[in-house]
Amino acid sequence: MDKSVFDKVIDRTHMSSAKWNRYSDDVIPMWVADMDFDSPNCIKTAIQKRVEEGVLGYTMIPESLKSILVNHCQNAYDWQVEANHLIHLPGLVCALHLAARALTSEDDSIIVPGPVYYHLTKAPELANRHLESVPLLIENSVESITEKAIDNMSEKDRWVIDKEKFETACAAKNAKMIMLCNPHNPGGTVYRREELEEIHALAKKYDLIIVSDEIHCDLILDDQKHIPIASLNEDAAQRTITLMSPSKTYNVAGLGYAFAVIANNQLRTQFNKARQSVVPDPNLLGLVAAEAAYKDGEAWRQELLAYLRKNREFIKNSLKDLPLKMASSEATYLAWIDASELNLDDPYRFFLEAGVATSSGSDFGNSQFIRLNFGCPTSIIEQAMMRISKAISTLDKT
Repeated sequence: MDKSVFDKVIDRTHMSSAKWNRYSDDVIPMWVADMDFDSPNCIKTAIQKRVEEGVLGYTMIPESLKSILVNHCQNAYDWQVEANHLIHLPGLVCALHLAARALTSEDDSIIVPGPVYYHLTKAPELANRHLESVPLLIENSVESITEKAIDNMSEKDRWVIDKEKFETACAAKNAKMIMLCNPHNPGGTVYRREELEEIHALAKKYDLIIVSDEIHCDLILDDQKHIPIASLNEDAAQRTITLMSPSKTYNVAGLGYAFAVIANNQLRTQFNKARQSVVPDPNLLGLVAAEAAYKDGEAWRQELLAYLRKNREFIKNSLKDLPLKMASSEATYLAWIDASELNLDDPYRFFLEAGVATSSGSDFGNSQFIRLNFGCPTSIIEQAMMRISKAISTLDKT
């Protein structure tokens, strides 16, 4: 079998890597959502060229980057955006917090379907807003992701929003904002058009702002197409703040760049005013990397997706012989795994002691799950799954 460029194991332990230097050397880190692959050559070449120019002072947003982002939205998502609707940011997390603070008041409720990436729940809490969590369900089931065991879950299932509880939350008098994660982290769901239309219909009915974290939108593994909720119609565009970044797809999180698309003039003005008071401009090299990624990185991205699909299948096959379950991971390089059948108080701690560092499900809202990052060489996943299997086998003997 031909070796892939993604098979290369890169030693990151000398890089002050958040992923690799958090735990001891005998632990395989499969937690935080960055990949262990070389970033694309087009990005590295563009950065080297810019550094060689010698002066790394304050910079404006290049017009060429604005044009590339507009073209990317059109070509990738059939979404027509205007350059003056873009706000450039040093990261996506700060945008979640800015939106919560700038566009809601302390008496307001922010609705967040979950479990979900923890900054979507932290943003309302740290802004002293009321967090209204709405559970995800297995599609065509009444079993919630927040329940301890999901007896009938299989790799063909999807996590979807509990429609009844979602509308109840939207109808609340103090409801002001929906924070959506699409594709979903950690569940991997790619929301279908009809699902997004239902979310938008409730937002319109109850006059809610939508903040849509779409950072994983270029990492769809199944035969689906990413649909920005703002692209549905003009009303959706006017009430939505869309957040995107090349960081997850092209493995450049350390360069600090993301962008928001805000068509509504009033929302954009409020958001930008808050940004200018507390958030710095994007990193110069982050701008360079973003332009190179969206201009020249598509061939690399397609190779990456093929490799991630193989890794996902390896994990699915490995889980078949273990008392662990995962639903379909339609996007991202993150496996959301139900470990409740092990009857452990803390599955994360159990696997950490076995030498595999996952993300604890408690960070997302359910301690009986773990999130496992498969954005790494397959050989590393093989080692991790062997350790997981061996650790589980010891439970049968106790």
